[in-house]
Amino acid sequence: MYRFILPLIFSLLFITSAHAGIDETINNITKPIAILIGQIVFFKIPVFGAQLPVVVLWLVAGAVYFTFYMGFVNLRGFKHAIQLVRGDYADPDSAGEVSHFQALATAVSGTVGIGNIGGVAVAVTVGGPGATFWLIVAGFLGMSTKFVECTLGVKYRSENPDGSVSGGPMYYLKKGFADRGMDGFGKFIGTFYAIGIFIGALGIGNMFQSNQAYVQLNHVSGGALDGLGWLVGLILAAVVFVVIIGGIKSIAKVTEKVVPFMAVFYCLFALIVILLNYASIPQAIANIFSGAFTGEGVAGGALGAMIIGFQRAVFSNEAGIGSASIAHAAVRTDEPVTEGYVSLLEPFIDTIVICTITALVIGTSQVADPGFAGDAIGIAMTSSAFERQFSWFPYPLALAAVLFAFSTMISWSYYGLKGWTYMFGEGERGQNIYKIIFCAFVALGCMVQLGPLLDISDALVFLICVPNILGLYFLAPVVRAEMDSYMARLDSGEIKKFK
Repeated sequence: MYRFILPLIFSLLFITSAHAGIDETINNITKPIAILIGQIVFFKIPVFGAQLPVVVLWLVAGAVYFTFYMGFVNLRGFKHAIQLVRGDYADPDSAGEVSHFQALATAVSGTVGIGNIGGVAVAVTVGGPGATFWLIVAGFLGMSTKFVECTLGVKYRSENPDGSVSGGPMYYLKKGFADRGMDGFGKFIGTFYAIGIFIGALGIGNMFQSNQAYVQLNHVSGGALDGLGWLVGLILAAVVFVVIIGGIKSIAKVTEKVVPFMAVFYCLFALIVILLNYASIPQAIANIFSGAFTGEGVAGGALGAMIIGFQRAVFSNEAGIGSASIAHAAVRTDEPVTEGYVSLLEPFIDTIVICTITALVIGTSQVADPGFAGDAIGIAMTSSAFERQFSWFPYPLALAAVLFAFSTMISWSYYGLKGWTYMFGEGERGQNIYKIIFCAFVALGCMVQLGPLLDISDALVFLICVPNILGLYFLAPVVRAEMDSYMARLDSGEIKKFK
């Protein structure tokens, strides 16, 4: 253990001593690259006065298609998903590393992050209350996309000699297209995805999370942590390292405890705020529905509200990005489609439940006191909504933000690791080098402001949805055949419960 921790500490000390000039140097180098990549990936087309990002259209179109093609599995499969998570059909002798619940918890921890608190506030501010309605619709449709990609994640995963498994889009893109005689194309887009998820893990799944956790902690401490980003980063990096050094089993053991706690903890305090604004609830709900179809005060009207809502949902639950299938691929099962069913719960929890609750916190506060947030945006706006009821409410919110950030980092460390091992092999030494690099970036996120670098990471994460969705279209018949076969055997009693 020490031979890994010491290099990490020395790396962080070096970064600390030099960080004063890092911001400006890296920003100057990466800013033109970030602008170019952002213009390409988030290219927008004007639609009735609203600006529609093509990448969001690509993701939403896929979600609509998979919902119909799979026969509304997001509705029909919900009950069975609960049964699988409970362990009703869990065979302990199946190949894999983690249980259905652990795989779900790990995937949820990767999507439930700072965006659920701050990103929703931005969506409501820009898109109006009506954006919440479309956010829910997009979350519902995204459940079908998750079903397809997570089924494929298990079906095309690779089992390693030590009993561990590796799966995700890079594997099902490579193997799936190879099955159709397109070996070269499959290898190319598989490698392209691996590079994108690796870089994305260091940026949006790591540095952004640690940075926002530090900002929120510093905010509630009244600026007491000014200049101490290096210390917060060092502590966060050390805690993350202790968890991820043990691999997916260690990560899953943490997420299965942290995720339910942080979700219930945050939702409990959020519901208290909503209930304390009880007189404003009917009007807040009415604003959501009326705003969804009128979009008053929003650029592009109702379409503008729809675009903002869809965009926030896609950014939040990552349906179509393919990242969650990497965690789901590690599940213990011999039936790939079972993890597809389990994954239905992920957008439901992340978007339909947690994001909607955040939107209602802000919506009811706006009805009760339209100027409650002043000029605050993002997570600061949500914090103001909490503080409006009790002066100490921002403290539990800060704890929730730190937990959200921490859980996202440990899950994304695994996503990035699988991109790394896909490119460089499964050797233990190489994996440990990656984990040290990842933790160094955790600390870096608290210490320097690397806006353009994060923009590049964010753009690459969404760029990889292009080959991923393309692969899902090609491989959707495979998933439907798996689903039909499984449901027939389930209905006939061939597949039996284990408890």
